[in-house]
Amino acid sequence: MKNDVVPVQIRGILPANSGVAIFLGNDEKVFVIQVEHNMGAVIGMFLRDTPKERPLTHDLMLSIFKGFGITVERVVITELKNSTYFARLILKQQNELGLKIVEVDARPSDCLAIATSLKKPLFVATTLFDQVEDMSEVLERINENSASNSDTE
Repeated sequence: MKNDVVPVQIRGILPANSGVAIFLGNDEKVFVIQVEHNMGAVIGMFLRDTPKERPLTHDLMLSIFKGFGITVERVVITELKNSTYFARLILKQQNELGLKIVEVDARPSDCLAIATSLKKPLFVATTLFDQVEDMSEVLERINENSASNSDTE
């Protein structure tokens, strides 16, 4: 499976017209997934380890997983169909009956929130990574502009 996926990290989160742009990638390439505004805020909170007054939906899911002895192994963004990304949440449960690995179909935004909150690895299917447009230069320009804007303030 190692050659079937490419490890990535969240390289940036920026407000966009239709929600939030999540920049995912590595040193080779960066691509963008658009998520709803509230999901972008949640992912950002988990990235910054922002304390929350009450548990969020993803916290609830993680509490349920913990209660059943389920661990999140990793997230894989698998494909792009009709401008929609698909992802899989890879779960593991070890108990007296043995080891069980389950792949759950989920929205990439939910997968990113869960993986980010637990500091779990993010992957992209190699076939998808090869087909997405490289947005590295766009992210670089945005970062340079925000750095120069903060220098002048």
